[in-house]
Parts: sequence; structure tokens; C-alpha cells
Amino acid sequence: MAADYISWSPIRRLMKHNGAEIVARDAVDELVNWLEKSAKKITNDALRLTKHSGRKKITRDDILMSIKYFKT
Repeated sequence: MAADYISWSPIRRLMKHNGAEIVARDAVDELVNWLEKSAKKITNDALRLTKHSGRKKITRDDILMSIKYFKT
């Protein structure tokens, strides 16, 4: 399954930079898919917090709170 928002190459470089000498395409695809799902969930949770506070702009604090309290 191809990624929609996160590019494959930077993720593969990140994995190699962290010691993975050989990385299978499907391994990178799986990580990219997980990152996208997690980012969508965190964004939706942060948006809920933003709207609850009567604001329109998602802030860094909304994202941090979403990460802390709404585990992916």
C-alpha cells in the first residue's frame, strides 16, 4: 500500500541512519503507513481539544496533549 503524505525515501534514510543496513520496501511501507495513521489520529484528537477550547488554530500544546493523553 503506497503512502499518501509521507515520502518513502526520507523514512528509509532515517532507518539506515539508525543502523538498518538493508531495509525491505515493505518494511518502509509499513512504517510509513503506521506514521500516517498515528499522525491522523493525533491531529484529530488535537483538533477536538482546539475546538473544545473555542479556538480554530491547533497549537503545539494541543499536539503535545494529544500525544500524552490519547496514546496511538
